[in-house]
Amino acid sequence: MPEELTSTVELPAVELPAVELPFHVRLRVGARQPDNWLQLVRFVAVGASGYVVNLAVFAAAVHMVGIDYRVAAVVAWIVSVVNNFWLNRHWTFDARHQHPVFQAMRFFAVSLVAFGFTYLVLVGLVDGAGMDKVPAQALAVVAGTPLSFLGQKLWSFRA
Repeated sequence: MPEELTSTVELPAVELPAVELPFHVRLRVGARQPDNWLQLVRFVAVGASGYVVNLAVFAAAVHMVGIDYRVAAVVAWIVSVVNNFWLNRHWTFDARHQHPVFQAMRFFAVSLVAFGFTYLVLVGLVDGAGMDKVPAQALAVVAGTPLSFLGQKLWSFRA
């Protein structure tokens, strides 16, 4: 085709309004992204380190110091949540570009909600089911992990 018959026309850029997708759609789309799965693996690795810290502090507080298991759960949570915040901020979500104080407030808020859930599970397993304290704590922390991950990813360290 001769060059004089072809031309390009630049159209003005059109800005489309942002559309908020329903949660289930965002969840489905997010589940298809490999980076999200890698992030989940990192979150689990950080959680595993926090899990070990939590159980070690809990067991020491209950068996060595003689603290009531409910108080020991709070102490263990505080120690492990500080560990997990730092590792998640710097490694899992690589969120160093955001202000750390605001991230910490959101992180601790989500962690507190997840802890509330795990605390109820712990008390239910120990007082309700008669389970030993350390295995009950181990199960309770595992039960609260999905709640924590979703809250941290979608709110505390959102991009």
